[in-house]
Amino acid sequence: MESRKDYRKVGLAIIISLFVHLVIGYSLAAFGSAFTPALPMDEKPVELTIVDLPETPAPQVPTNPPFMETAASKETKEKPKEQTFESNANSIAASQLPPTGDLPLPSQEGKERKSMNLETHDYSLPTKGSEPQPDAEMTDVAESKPAAPSKPESPKQSLPTPMPVKEPEPQQFAMLKTTPPPPIKAPDETEPSPSNMVAQSTPARAPRPKPTRASSSYQAQKEQTRISGGVSSRGPSSVNAVGTPLGRYKKAVSDAIGSRWYYYYEKRRDLVGIGTALISADVDAEGHVQNLRVVSNDANETFAGICLQSFQEARIPPIPPDLIETLPDGMLHVDFSFTSYAN
Repeated sequence: MESRKDYRKVGLAIIISLFVHLVIGYSLAAFGSAFTPALPMDEKPVELTIVDLPETPAPQVPTNPPFMETAASKETKEKPKEQTFESNANSIAASQLPPTGDLPLPSQEGKERKSMNLETHDYSLPTKGSEPQPDAEMTDVAESKPAAPSKPESPKQSLPTPMPVKEPEPQQFAMLKTTPPPPIKAPDETEPSPSNMVAQSTPARAPRPKPTRASSSYQAQKEQTRISGGVSSRGPSSVNAVGTPLGRYKKAVSDAIGSRWYYYYEKRRDLVGIGTALISADVDAEGHVQNLRVVSNDANETFAGICLQSFQEARIPPIPPDLIETLPDGMLHVDFSFTSYAN
């Protein structure tokens, strides 16, 4: 009996051993590839492509460059290599001081302001200038010109009373016959006096115009602000800007609104509070202001009213036809910031 039990134990151990080997073999077949490192792929030879590059790289033009007004004294005929700003005219960047920052702006000293101004000058409103006037000296000469001789009176009133004439002696009688005296002319045939002859023979000179007062265009008031930029070229403060049709039209819109703003600001200066007002509007194809609104205002209501009135009464020129096609809905959106500082 005991031998049979031993045989059963040995048979059961063999069956269990076979089962364990089968499980181990199946596991190696199913999951062995996960632990096996991948075979190295065939390395392809490195390929080099030679491309001919232009001598001068193409200028970098931002998609929507910010607008920066260019003064007439800083305009240039050539465009800058880096067109960083959009403007009414071309200008090339220059700085008064060495670079002190990374911004594409010149370094300069000035006041701490929110706005960015490169120069300092007072504002001026547009004027038409004076009309030419005649010279004052020529006017006096014309007024002092002698009057034309009046028509003489009748012979009865103008003839003098005849005086008795002494008869000539016989020795003088022959001379009187050979050279008789000229006949006395009638009063109507009298020669003009020398003074009248000189006055009438002087040619009249054309009046010379007085020096006229030249017309002037609008100029906004600016105070040079403190800037830390990265421009390295030395010269008067300027930026890399390119003149575009849109930039020139923005300048015209700014001048039209700004000239009216200074006009009303001077009239109501005593009623204006200190602060900044941000005004937003749209300009249509005819130059009319649409969707006018005050975005923010930390000054008083009088100041905001002046800003709105300057938009409403500005004589904005129509948008050029070739520019309308590039604007969304054929309208130009503008945002203007007006600031009143303490003296």
